[in-house]
Amino acid sequence: MSALLAGLASDQPVPAGGSASAAVVAIAAALLEKVAKLSASSWAGAEGARKQAADLRRSAEELVDADAHAYLTFVAAMRSTKGTSDDAREKATGPARAATVDVPHAIVRAAAETVELAADLAVRGNPKLRSDATTAAHLAAAAAHAGAVTMAANLPPGSNDARLAEAQRLALGANARVRSLPA
Repeated sequence: MSALLAGLASDQPVPAGGSASAAVVAIAAALLEKVAKLSASSWAGAEGARKQAADLRRSAEELVDADAHAYLTFVAAMRSTKGTSDDAREKATGPARAATVDVPHAIVRAAAETVELAADLAVRGNPKLRSDATTAAHLAAAAAHAGAVTMAANLPPGSNDARLAEAQRLALGANARVRSLPA
């Protein structure tokens, strides 16, 4: 955690917003693992929820580094095409740019799934841990929104990308789901 925070506070281009969003999803999923573990005696579905939370945490942890790698790859591709035509540059950098959208898209999807799991645990899990499940839902919903913002920033101006529309829909749904949770 200290290394990530130091990296975020540094003057280096990465890690940045996408990595931070993925880290927030990992934190929310880790909190849900705890809630699920401590709900095992009161809910038969707790073990399945724990496994899902663990999978989400591991995926989100991988996305922290994947986001940084995608951005650095895109920057390198852009630098390597200096002096070329716009068409040649876009053709050469297209795959790298796609990764800078695909990774935050995966972050948004993981965040939305984490919100749904948190909602399930808030209702079915150990009532003493409802606030922890709800906190995880709030964190993940914020990460979903942040991931969609990152996607939008990484798309070419005027882009009408279906992935962004889906991410924005998922982020709105995550926020609506959080608002429906018991306090």
